[in-house]
Amino acid sequence: MYIKRNLEDTILQYLNAPEIIAIVGARQSGKTTMVQHIIERLDLAVSVSFDDQDILGMFENRTKDFIATYIKGNKYLFIDEFQYAKNGGKILKKIYDTEKIKIIISGSSVADLTIHAIRYLVGRILIFDIYPFNFEEFLLAKDENYLKLLKEYKKKLDIFNAIDLKTSEQPLIDPTLQAYYEEYLIFGGYPRVVLEKNFEFKKNLLKNIYNTYFLREVRDVLGLIDDYKLNKLIKGLALQVGNLMEYIELSNLSGYSYPSLKKYLNFLEKTYICRFIKPFYKNKRTEVVKNPKAYFLDTGLRNAVLNDFRMLTERVDKGVLLENGLAMQFIKSEIELHFWRDKKKNELDFILLLKDGNIIGIESKSYLKNIETYSTKAFNRFYPNIKIYFSFVTIDKNIKNAYPIYAF
Repeated sequence: MYIKRNLEDTILQYLNAPEIIAIVGARQSGKTTMVQHIIERLDLAVSVSFDDQDILGMFENRTKDFIATYIKGNKYLFIDEFQYAKNGGKILKKIYDTEKIKIIISGSSVADLTIHAIRYLVGRILIFDIYPFNFEEFLLAKDENYLKLLKEYKKKLDIFNAIDLKTSEQPLIDPTLQAYYEEYLIFGGYPRVVLEKNFEFKKNLLKNIYNTYFLREVRDVLGLIDDYKLNKLIKGLALQVGNLMEYIELSNLSGYSYPSLKKYLNFLEKTYICRFIKPFYKNKRTEVVKNPKAYFLDTGLRNAVLNDFRMLTERVDKGVLLENGLAMQFIKSEIELHFWRDKKKNELDFILLLKDGNIIGIESKSYLKNIETYSTKAFNRFYPNIKIYFSFVTIDKNIKNAYPIYAF
């Protein structure tokens, strides 16, 4: 079963552009499936994978044979797992400069592609990120009728286009749509996990994805043998979601020195495990300006790290999970994302710098009973012209500027 990805239309737009297309994302996030779907509809298109050692060896050591076998007579070439070609960028540059063929490559690590390809291909390559399903793609896989319902909600609420609400009606909560969102938060958006109906199988699939990450990205890319330290670091980040990152605490927990800690935090971001968002500020004396927050790019993977797949009503970290769910939706929508906090520890969960130039604040609540808190009042004193909106699971009646959790 193929689920159309939002990125697919973007890739199709660039098929006639001369640049190499690089699609980068976590393993099992759907890169290969999407590109194969595109390739199958094109004439004179061929795909290869550098997982195949014979093909990889031909590319690296007998490039003329590779060109004769896979490039001559074709218009499109897709190379999967490109990161395994240690001199791939240099070889691909020669092919690009001498052969008339559209090239698409994919890889599971920005760090790998940067080392082996991108530095040789500046000006010749377009890079696109692919993530596990966002909630709209999740609903397309589950029940397209609920995707239509979600779009109706968004059109009515007009969150990202109308800074002033056009209606004072309290948003409706569809119980099935909310149940789908809870499943999405618990098990995440990896395509194979979404399509699996058995919850126990979902858990095992997520644990396997995490274990494979250590086998392939961590050992193949980093060459780490003592990867237990990295495992401790990832678990520490899973427990710190939504809080300011404390480097000393993470260093003590993982056993990494500060320079090593920074190196591996960067690696986790480059391999699509976490994203670190920075504070929003204008006054260094009164607002937090340095320490970021960590969010996982897939909440199912976070839950696998903690081995906690309980539903929201049973969790002590329900608020944290809801907040991470919002963060990953904003990240997958490529919205510039920050948070706000002052030196008195007043805090707003998210500051969104929208593509139309507007800036809005978002506060995530499992139960919303009051939109005026010390934090919102403090933020309004700093930024009186920035509108604050609220995301909720349950809500007191007659509260405006609030949206069901899945409406974002």
